[in-house]
Amino acid sequence: MRISVIGCGYLGAVHAACMAELGHDVVGLDVDEARIESLAAGRAPFHEPGFPELLARNVESGRLRFTTDPSLIADSEIHFIGVGTPQLDGALAADLRYVDAAIETVMDHAAPRTEGRPVLVAGKSTVPVGTAQRLADRLAGSGKNIILAWNPEFLREGYAVQDTLHPDRLVYGLPEDRGQGDVAKAILDECYATPLADGTPLVVANYPTAELVKVAANSFLATKISFINAMAELCEATGGDVSRLAEAIGHDDRIGKKFLQAGIGFGGGCLPKDIRAFMARAEELGVDEALTFLREVDAINLRRRHHAVELAEEAAGGSVAGARVAVLGITFKPDTDDLRDSPALDIAMRLRDRGARLVVADPAAGDELRRRHPGLDVADSVEDAVREADVVMVLTPWRDYLDLDPEALGDLVATRTIIDGRNVLDPRRWHDAGWNYHGMGRGVSAW
Repeated sequence: MRISVIGCGYLGAVHAACMAELGHDVVGLDVDEARIESLAAGRAPFHEPGFPELLARNVESGRLRFTTDPSLIADSEIHFIGVGTPQLDGALAADLRYVDAAIETVMDHAAPRTEGRPVLVAGKSTVPVGTAQRLADRLAGSGKNIILAWNPEFLREGYAVQDTLHPDRLVYGLPEDRGQGDVAKAILDECYATPLADGTPLVVANYPTAELVKVAANSFLATKISFINAMAELCEATGGDVSRLAEAIGHDDRIGKKFLQAGIGFGGGCLPKDIRAFMARAEELGVDEALTFLREVDAINLRRRHHAVELAEEAAGGSVAGARVAVLGITFKPDTDDLRDSPALDIAMRLRDRGARLVVADPAAGDELRRRHPGLDVADSVEDAVREADVVMVLTPWRDYLDLDPEALGDLVATRTIIDGRNVLDPRRWHDAGWNYHGMGRGVSAW
């Protein structure tokens, strides 16, 4: 099929490359000239496992092109909308200006269909419920025979290629008009023929349901993370071990073990802004009481960052002013260079503001950190970061850090004090090597 992907950030670029991998003829459109230049040359502008190879292979094959020229999307059968929906400045709601601009671009440049099946716009961006119908009405007035489906994305950074080529489900939000809905479904079925043939579950619903799926899923995951972090607070007050607690309740298959890792909380470009936009939309609809619990979910999450700073101050003898603090890991999660709303970066900046002699290291985000924060001391290696450190903090659970040798590291630091912000280290192993270990809701126990 001939496909366009409008918006070539993280979501759009990965989706475009994966659609080409499935055999489609794809053009990616974006206004960012530097990003398009990189993508068109087959160079990944961000860190994502498996993406550089996928991108280069499909650009070289000719199935995948990138452009800033909207006229090149004219003959596309499907236009995927993959632009960002960031949080509005000074408000909880989502900023939809990029979605609206993408729709205008399609209406301006899509070739009119006077016969045959219509052009399909498929929204992938995360939007407030009610947006799809508004956009569908706008497209209906274009006179170009364009219909809308909502096809939310469920990408996990670090697994984005796998999640696109082998999704755990596909969701189609279709028009209420049955004839239009059948046409939209047939077009999407053709696009996703390979994953559907592989047995990927398909959920067909109306617009509001499809819009709610993504924010409902993210809200549930955020709630689960904040729940175990609330339990960490109780464990710290009582001497319990939140990791053992999570292990015990995770054996209940009604609960499960995933997302029960206590630590410094969630971040990134999706969960925080999505739950806030969800609350804002619920208030607009007059059902804000239904999502009141998300305010506490957000509050617990932000509280974990403050707690990590307090742990560092306690470990440094009451104040980090003048103390050398080494932060290992600065992205919001491993296997990405994404710094958006990163708890690790937030904690590091708070420590620096309190007078810490801060040095940070990260396997993927070093260059971006130097660009964004030219005054920040960014080390090229763990060894350089921890040398003469008074406090070491592991804030992003990169594999490199999980396998650290406490004995070898101990020879480099000024004081053997470590804060395990993700509860990924073995407390007993570090304690036995002479380290003062601080976890999040866990201590060093004989059990």
